[in-house]
Amino acid sequence: MVEPTNTTVSDNTESGAHNMVKLTIDNCEVVVPEHTTILDAAKSVGIQIPTLCYLRDLNEIGGCRVCVVEVEGCDQLVAACNNYVLDGMVVRTNSPKAREARRTNVQLLLSQHDSQCTSCVRSGNCNLQTIANDLGIFYLPYQRHLAGEGWDFDFPIIRENDKCIKCMRCIKVCESVQGLGIWDLTNRATHTAVGTRGRAPIGKTDCVACGQCITHCPTGALRERDDTETVFDALADPDKIVLVQIAPAVRSAWGEELGIPREETTVERLACALRRVGFEYVFDTDFSADLTIMEEGSELLERLGVAAKGEGDSRGWPMFTSCCPGWVRFVKARYPEFVDSLSTSKSPQQMFGAIAKTYYAKVLGVEPERLFVVSVMPCTAKKAECALPSMVGEGGAPDVDVALTVREMVRMIRASHVSVDTLTEEPLDTPLGFGTGAGVIFGATGGVMEAAVRSAYYLVTGKNPDADFFTDVRGLDGWKEAVADIDGTKVRVAVAHGLGNAARLLDAIRDGRVNYDFVEVMACPGGCVGGGGQPIHEGRECAAERELILRDIDTNSKLRFSHENPSVVECYEKYFGEPNSEKAEQLLHSNHFAWGMPAARQQ
Repeated sequence: MVEPTNTTVSDNTESGAHNMVKLTIDNCEVVVPEHTTILDAAKSVGIQIPTLCYLRDLNEIGGCRVCVVEVEGCDQLVAACNNYVLDGMVVRTNSPKAREARRTNVQLLLSQHDSQCTSCVRSGNCNLQTIANDLGIFYLPYQRHLAGEGWDFDFPIIRENDKCIKCMRCIKVCESVQGLGIWDLTNRATHTAVGTRGRAPIGKTDCVACGQCITHCPTGALRERDDTETVFDALADPDKIVLVQIAPAVRSAWGEELGIPREETTVERLACALRRVGFEYVFDTDFSADLTIMEEGSELLERLGVAAKGEGDSRGWPMFTSCCPGWVRFVKARYPEFVDSLSTSKSPQQMFGAIAKTYYAKVLGVEPERLFVVSVMPCTAKKAECALPSMVGEGGAPDVDVALTVREMVRMIRASHVSVDTLTEEPLDTPLGFGTGAGVIFGATGGVMEAAVRSAYYLVTGKNPDADFFTDVRGLDGWKEAVADIDGTKVRVAVAHGLGNAARLLDAIRDGRVNYDFVEVMACPGGCVGGGGQPIHEGRECAAERELILRDIDTNSKLRFSHENPSVVECYEKYFGEPNSEKAEQLLHSNHFAWGMPAARQQ
């Protein structure tokens, strides 16, 4: 996965030996380990050299030339991001020569950049904009030339090449972290641009819409499709009853762009904000996460029982989670032989929509078509998921009408003139607004597995284990494996996050090098907390700290088992009967073969 970029000093020696180097940067004496970059050495003493193309351990090409510095004794300026310190080196990061070169390089970038910042989604959160302002660039001495390439604006991910600075960060993230290689350099010389590999239309590629390219883009060249006006229109329609669900990982990040302290960013305060925007009912996707555990866990136990009897074949093993739409798209595109192994359970987002337009419509006593279901997700792939032909109700209406990213939700809060300083905690609506600690940890890698094992233990034994009896799948290792002991029954499990790790895991399973019973995969590094729809912070990965927030909520929850969620219990008693019942199969499960990824990639 992409490592956090807030480390001040890096030691790249294989042996781990620390031979110290003494140098001078901007008249400050600096002592750092050898093999430290000039960039990190400067950062260690509080000198922030600007960068654009740089991503630690991933894109250290020095291509943008914004980080160039002057080194005494060198005729040419050097890139600080990929040049190491030497003993006795004297570095000037802001000398007239370095500053002039930096200004020129940024001016050249801006000459091929759509600088209408007021209409850009990244205005105020754009590294290029910040650097240009810091350098005092208020006019361009060069004639402007824009790419002007077209795009499919119905796809969840939008590319505007007029704003691309060809830093290659999207290429490297997609290729090296996600293992997809959707993006590539196109054309040549001065016409070089970034586009889809082979210049295929984005909808004809294997793009899984994970959005990692968006969160790692330093400008507004990549963004999610904006669906906020569709939601505003629904809110203004007197014939619509607009419901909104809040995904588990949202509560770990929603206040970041609004300047709200973490201790105040409760889901109850967010409920207050969304009601002020105009949503009539506010629910918690944690509820349907708990519901997913009941369906998916029961499905796993049923498969294990069949296998124990020696019935069936090997196609369904191991059973994979199906909560992450980016992961499902990846399997269908690159590993279609494993589609049979995917759980048929819908994701929590889709389960909520199906419940809302059936069970909850009856609770309200209204026609289902009056309900307009919106989800707030840390994910861009959710936009594609809710549009799938298999995610519809009996009348053909979608389970979920619109999926918004956290960034879109924040824009709606701001556009509705909501003062965050006046927000109070308000309870979520019932019966679909209550979730357990197990539902909360769905937002972090390993959380689905841990929640499932907790309830699987109960379903097998009829009693609860200690809620923390199985913690071996926590943490940010890209591929984790463990054995869950369920009252003597050994269940082999694995957890992977980031599609590059998922590919390595699938290759190992396919080659017979590993064997598991149950596997959780999340497309984004860190899971949903690191999702492509979360707030963007240039140069900083936030998955780890967001995960801790969710883990803390789980630890302090009164109920930590999905099967103890009273709203879920009531839902089964009044509507479904039991997990995997005929009605549950109809509403809460999906046919993964009802839709396809581009045929060119199918085997």
